[in-house]
Amino acid sequence: MGEVSTQTGLFISPNSTPMYTHSKETQSNLTPDLAIDILKEGNERFVKNLKANRNLLQQVNDTSSGQFPFATILSCIDSRTSAELIFDQGLGDIFSIRIAGNILNEDILGSMEFATKVVGTKVIVVLGHTKCGAIVGACNHVEMGNLTTLLNKIQPAIYQEKETQENRTGSNPVFVRNVTEINIDLTMERIRRESPIIAELETEGKIKIVGGMYDVETGMVTFHPY
Repeated sequence: MGEVSTQTGLFISPNSTPMYTHSKETQSNLTPDLAIDILKEGNERFVKNLKANRNLLQQVNDTSSGQFPFATILSCIDSRTSAELIFDQGLGDIFSIRIAGNILNEDILGSMEFATKVVGTKVIVVLGHTKCGAIVGACNHVEMGNLTTLLNKIQPAIYQEKETQENRTGSNPVFVRNVTEINIDLTMERIRRESPIIAELETEGKIKIVGGMYDVETGMVTFHPY
């Protein structure tokens, strides 16, 4: 059983006509909301184990002279959270930025500015995930070499979590989940505050910045209200 893709209008099933990479025209015609819908559709296919039919070698050829991705996704390095897989996207479809705890720094902001202002992606997704080792480490106040500096960037989310009064450690799954959600929202706020370029694009309606949580047990992405 298949479905009609918002991205191409093609009927998606294991035996359907192959989906092609985005061109400058298809990228420019997308709205931010439509870009988010494409990601939602892709995640639905992933959860149903129903992949869009793609000729990846053909996509290599199609993207050899240029790329026109529609989304920029900041996610964790966790081996279970490959954005291309969980959103069922192909070569040339998304910019994937991965770092432990999906934290933000100047280099990542610069990459996002390149992706949106220069290349033209329509949405920035800050994607956290359940049972995140970086969040657990931050909740446990782990200190280890350069990891200490990285985990310190998650501390503001821990301070803002006011719901949990006892066992505010990585052993408390509710506390970890709450901190993960707050960390997503704070990262989105920082993107807007620290990048006037991206903030202006969002104000003009050219892009949207959204948050999402990936469940490592179900494969489902739940988007924050936007």
